[in-house]
Amino acid sequence: MSRRVVVTGVGAVTPLGLDVESTWNKLLRGQSGIGMLTRRNIDAYPAKVAAEVKDFDPTNWIDRKEARRMDRFIHFAVVGAIEAMKDAGVTVGETVDSDRIGVWIGNGVGGLETYEENLRALDKRGYKRVSPFTVPMFITNMASGQVALQFGAQGINGCTVTACASGAHSIGDAFRAIQRGDADVMITGGTEAPITDMGMGAFSSMTALSFNPDPLTACRPFDRNRDGFVIAEGAGILVLEELEHAKARGANIYAEIAGFGANCDAYHITAPSPDGACWVKAMHLAVREAGVSLEDVDYINAHGTSTPYNDKYETLAIKKAFGEHAYRLSVSSTKSMTGHLLGGAGGIEAVFSVLAIKHQIVPPTINYQDADEEMDLDYVPNIAKSRNVKVALSNSFGFGGHNAVLCFKELI
Repeated sequence: MSRRVVVTGVGAVTPLGLDVESTWNKLLRGQSGIGMLTRRNIDAYPAKVAAEVKDFDPTNWIDRKEARRMDRFIHFAVVGAIEAMKDAGVTVGETVDSDRIGVWIGNGVGGLETYEENLRALDKRGYKRVSPFTVPMFITNMASGQVALQFGAQGINGCTVTACASGAHSIGDAFRAIQRGDADVMITGGTEAPITDMGMGAFSSMTALSFNPDPLTACRPFDRNRDGFVIAEGAGILVLEELEHAKARGANIYAEIAGFGANCDAYHITAPSPDGACWVKAMHLAVREAGVSLEDVDYINAHGTSTPYNDKYETLAIKKAFGEHAYRLSVSSTKSMTGHLLGGAGGIEAVFSVLAIKHQIVPPTINYQDADEEMDLDYVPNIAKSRNVKVALSNSFGFGGHNAVLCFKELI
């Protein structure tokens, strides 16, 4: 029989705040973290807005010398992990053996900023001007590696790279590691820092970004006037723990992570399948494993990117998956306030899902003004909603057709 797994700690670095409390409070107020692009030359790109992490100095948490050897996406992961571990009350060597705690943090594009800076140095002045720390700064697995170094976590360590499903997929893989007995505690989630010249250039070129120049309305999931996602950065980190291990030390438990559904559309390199069939299957897999019925699901934190196809097909998939119950559950896209953290999205949205269960409140989808006749679910428009949330899903779908759905439920 698989071991049960619970969430005992959460951490966040987001465009809304540098910790969970500030991020969650602003989210419930419907406050957006999206602003004008400042990290790059705004005149160089048709997309003028971004969801940037503001007033962030990693040396407030990390030794200055060590921080200089990390890319920004690693900074976010380490800082989020520090908060999550403190929140969980886990101390390696005391509350958990070093070889029984692992790390699994997803990331989609790695250290783009580090790569770009050192490529420019190579082009201008040759290889001797390339930093010897370039590779360990930009490779995607080093968020997990540096978090392990931070805490002395010597257990299983991994990084799942599945584009925008990376964070959720990594949480699912960490969940599996505890289920099968490979670890008692896992530090997991997703992180990303894609607001670079290549990140802005590539997504602008493929017309995936919103070209709406107004930061207050650029991200409008499920609204008729949605025109693309808003690029964002940050991290969401959870501490997962085997249930009996958590109980034995009197841990605070947010919720149980009870199901994980993952599959692939095998349809297109970037576009989602119009029938949403594999999204339906992924949701069904997560619900089935959690041992609940479809009618038990109260809330879905949607992938909800504010792109024309994603929102349309996700709505269709939810209707197919839940039938008439689709009209009784609440669906919201917190990307309307955080922007799209790419590989970090599943991490922070998992945090939001467990907080919805803990506080019995559903965050809103802001900027929802003009309904699309094809999308008629309860998207929690503009104002947070108090409601009974015993079971929540968190959907994440990535380029390449990668799908990951997490099911959290109130611990009984």
